[in-house]
Amino acid sequence: MLNRYPLWKNVLILFFVAVGLLYALPNVFPQEPAVQIASQTSGESVSQRALDMATAALDSAEIVYTQAQLGESTALIRLTSAEDQLAARQAIEKALGFEYVVALNTVPTTPDWLAGIGGQPLKLGLDLAGGVHFLLEVDVEAAIEKRMETTTSEIRRILRGERIRYQSVELTRNNVIVAQFASPEVRREADSLIRRELPDLERISRDSNGAYTLRMTMSEQAIADIEDYAVGQNLTTLRNRVNEIGVSEPLVAQQGSNRIVVELPGVQDTTEAKRIIGRTANLEFRLEAQPGGLVSAREEFEYLDPDEQRRRGSVWLEEDIIITGDSVANAQAGFDQRDNRPQVTITLDGSGGTRMNMATRNNVGRSMGTLFIEHKTETTYRTNEEGEQVPVTRQIVDRKVISLANILEPLGSRFQITGLESSQYASELALLLRSGALAAPMTFVEEHTIGPSLGQENIDLGVRSIILGLSLVLAFMLVYYRVFGIAANIALTMNIVLLVACMSILGATLTLPGMAGIVLTVGMAVDANVLIFSRIREELANGLSPQQAINSGFDRAMVSILDANLTTLIVAFILWGIGSGPVKGFAITLSIGIITSMFTALLGTRAIINLVYGGRRVKTLWI
Repeated sequence: MLNRYPLWKNVLILFFVAVGLLYALPNVFPQEPAVQIASQTSGESVSQRALDMATAALDSAEIVYTQAQLGESTALIRLTSAEDQLAARQAIEKALGFEYVVALNTVPTTPDWLAGIGGQPLKLGLDLAGGVHFLLEVDVEAAIEKRMETTTSEIRRILRGERIRYQSVELTRNNVIVAQFASPEVRREADSLIRRELPDLERISRDSNGAYTLRMTMSEQAIADIEDYAVGQNLTTLRNRVNEIGVSEPLVAQQGSNRIVVELPGVQDTTEAKRIIGRTANLEFRLEAQPGGLVSAREEFEYLDPDEQRRRGSVWLEEDIIITGDSVANAQAGFDQRDNRPQVTITLDGSGGTRMNMATRNNVGRSMGTLFIEHKTETTYRTNEEGEQVPVTRQIVDRKVISLANILEPLGSRFQITGLESSQYASELALLLRSGALAAPMTFVEEHTIGPSLGQENIDLGVRSIILGLSLVLAFMLVYYRVFGIAANIALTMNIVLLVACMSILGATLTLPGMAGIVLTVGMAVDANVLIFSRIREELANGLSPQQAINSGFDRAMVSILDANLTTLIVAFILWGIGSGPVKGFAITLSIGIITSMFTALLGTRAIINLVYGGRRVKTLWI
């Protein structure tokens, strides 16, 4: 029978509409302002004592909060007003000191039963609901110094490999490598070898008081390459880290010669993002220094031995570096099968695996230490001339040995770091290594946490434009197409609900350009109904019966609707592929809107028309 859907198809349409309503429901519940606290030390959770100190600081500052709770590793304090967030963060930072990261956040108030089935509110972009904006400066001087330290170790290895005896090879404070030899002949032989193996070094021979020295520095072109590499590597690493922590539609871009902008719209865990993004963490693998060795060729580091009930001690490592975290190709956290302790399985690249094998095959039985290097920010407060408390930050470097293991056999491209403090520590270490090591430390030049109030005007204007556009379309369809207009209006409303639900399920971020995409989707959805209804009118004018006109109108208009929407969908995919943050937001909203509009126009509208006219003897259509 014409214009009658089978029961299963009606049930399927109702099912999709019901699911859409359910997953669009979380957007009705508002977001609450909050501050979130996390430890700067990897693997350490926020204690109840720290949370009590934070709440006491808020009470002293007369800042009202509604709830303070501990999570798995962080603490969350819910506030009553977004205007209190900045004051609350400053009060907590003063109370807890630099050992903790305090960041602003917004938390959803979605009921537990709805959150339990995966219902989450739509994420709003930086221009709507705020987020976090970082401006970081790359310390290119530190990158040059690090490269020179690695080059110094490489020179020692090359000379030892060719059995060229040297008295010392040291790196001076002005990044000049000074090598001393016993005779000019040996120095000449070393000069020739270094020129062949390390052509980027500029060498100068000097003789004074019987000392035959070779001074080596990087060429200007090599220094420029190191600076470009440091910024480029940090840019890539930050993008990988942002992807690892699951931030939707982030912006990570270079600004100027040595600065990087990071914007995290709609981020839900700002403390974790700031801690992981802002950390300059790297690994160095060194052999444990042998007793009786030269003091100048070894260094002492703090060591936390898990076998000694977390007693802190120290260990001496050789100055020469076997490899750094730059050689890590992959890292996965897991557990040691022997004692079920956390471990990280390291996979090195080709050159890293070769250097590791060469260093360990002649040192079986000795111990190798894994040195974890981390740059942290210490914040203190001082009183300025106006009597105000202003924050003062400085960078500190934390170096500690996280693993000291015996070399049982020559190592290759794959091995394990064992004896770690906790599974969370192992997971975070693997994340940092997997996403890539930062080539140079970075400092936070600017940090803006954009609250919802700053984007409220954009939200109001965007919602107003959607409501105004939708109202005009609904009124036009109702007046011009009557009963068919009512069906189109119901389907159009369901299209908006399904669009919001799909974006919420997918975790897409809604930006101001995304709102423009919703307005465009409304126009495209009603355009499909106009095509169908116009075709039905033409079929009625050609003498077809009402039932035949309805069936022919939907079937023949389908080709034009699919053609128009598919070509627009291709354009949206291209915009998403080559566009930046705001353009991506528009493209995602438009793509989802095209799919939902085709569903509601071709299936939803026809299902309603079938319920009204299907299976009946109709003489006149109200269209």
